[in-house]
Amino acid sequence: MSILQEITEVMQTGNAPKTRELVQQGVDEKTDVEELLGALIAGMNVVGIKFKANEVYVPEVLVAARAMHYGLDVLKPLLEAKGVEPVGKVVIGTVAGDMHDIGKNLVKMMMVGAGFEVIDLGTDVKPEAFVQAAIDSGANIIALSALLTTTMVNMKAVIDAFDAASKRDSVKIMIGGAPVTDNFAKEIGADSYTPDAATAAEVALAYVQ
Repeated sequence: MSILQEITEVMQTGNAPKTRELVQQGVDEKTDVEELLGALIAGMNVVGIKFKANEVYVPEVLVAARAMHYGLDVLKPLLEAKGVEPVGKVVIGTVAGDMHDIGKNLVKMMMVGAGFEVIDLGTDVKPEAFVQAAIDSGANIIALSALLTTTMVNMKAVIDAFDAASKRDSVKIMIGGAPVTDNFAKEIGADSYTPDAATAAEVALAYVQ
């Protein structure tokens, strides 16, 4: 088994220290940095597919993502030195009034696993904060999460804030969360609704390709 295959498989098991060790071994053996990154992304893609198929659940995704981050910590300075750009930038957050973050964190992990730079604003994020973060970072995708029917209406407030700032045409706004539906996305003028984290990453990739 090649070092790349081993990284992909070990990362999926959630063994973070071993993942970091293998990535460092790859670096020491002069394996191409982008190929090492690709091995981590491939592992996260498999986890995403299994998650969509209900073959793995939230805890397994979280530990796999943690292992991926251990590997990325080794690669990040090398990728920056090489001038490797992320596939895109995503601003993500849970909307105002909502403190839930598990779903948001899953989407963030899948986005990172797909090669995006993710600016995570956390929970209870005001509409203007999303706009400012998009301006500051140059992000072209905004991912909004809400877990309550009482807070999902604040997704529309974010879209309105982008309209007010004349920035709506420069970003794709994605929404998701337990009470959210495709019909609701259409009603408020969001660009897409995705039912799970893996699909969110797929849709985001389609936006930047």
